[in-house]
Amino acid sequence: MVYGFGDSENFLGEFMRESGTSSTVQIATKFAPLPWRLTAGSVPTAAKASLERLGLAKMSLYMQHWPGFFFNTFSNDAYLEGLASVKNTGLADAIGVSNFNAQRVRHASKVLAKSGVPLASNQVQYSLLYRAPERNGVLEACREAGTTLVAYSPLCQGLLTGKYKVGGSKPYGARAPLFNDSRLREVQPLLSCMQAISEARGKTLAQIALNWTVCKGALPIPGAKNAKQLQDIAGALGWRLTDAEIAELDAVSGKIPTSLGAPFENW
Repeated sequence: MVYGFGDSENFLGEFMRESGTSSTVQIATKFAPLPWRLTAGSVPTAAKASLERLGLAKMSLYMQHWPGFFFNTFSNDAYLEGLASVKNTGLADAIGVSNFNAQRVRHASKVLAKSGVPLASNQVQYSLLYRAPERNGVLEACREAGTTLVAYSPLCQGLLTGKYKVGGSKPYGARAPLFNDSRLREVQPLLSCMQAISEARGKTLAQIALNWTVCKGALPIPGAKNAKQLQDIAGALGWRLTDAEIAELDAVSGKIPTSLGAPFENW
C-alpha cells in the first residue's frame, strides 16, 4: 500500500486487466503498520482495500511490511492476529512478514500457529554484500520455523552486476552515495572472484549473485526494468553453484565492508 500510496497496486491491477493474460498471476503485497492502525481488524481492512485496487478476490501472499514501533509498539500481536484472519477468511493463500529479526520471527511463528497459520516468509535484505541475516540469527530462525527467507536487494541495487566501473557513469538520485568510486574499489575483489566463476560457468555476474542466495536457502526477488534484465534473472535458475564456489564467494565477500542495512531490522 505504501508504494505510491496505493498507486502501485492500482497500476498492477490495471495492467492485469488490460493485458488479457490467461496465465495465473501470483500477487504478493503488504500491510503497512502505520501509526493509526492499532487493531487486529485494521489488517483485513487493509487487505480488502489492496484487493480492490488489484481487482482480485484473493492474493497469494500478504505480508506485514515492518514491525510496529513507537505509537504501535504494543500492536504487533494484534497485527499477527489480523494476518491470521486474512489467511483464514480466504483473502490470502499465505501470510508473511518483512524486516523481522530472529526473535520476532520465532514469536510470530508461534502466535500464528495458534490459529493454524504457518509463517510463510520473512522478507529481509540479503546478498553477497549484505550477509547480516547469517550473523544475526534471522536465517537460522527462518529455517527453524520452516519460513522462507525472501531476499530483497539480492543484487545490492546493481552493485553485484558489474555494470558500474570506477570512473564510469553512476546511478543518480537516492542510490548515488552507494556507488562512489571508493565503494566500487572495495567490492572489486568480490567482482573479480565472481568474474572468474562467470567465465568458467558461462553465467553472468547477476546470475551468480542470485544463485548464491538460492544456494543459501533464500528466495531472491531482484528488480528488472526491461526484458533483457528479466532474461538475465531467469538464467539464475536451473543450476547450482558448487560447494567450493560458494565457499570461495563466502570467503571473499566476508572481507568486503558490508552495505547499509535498513533500520527496520533492529526494531
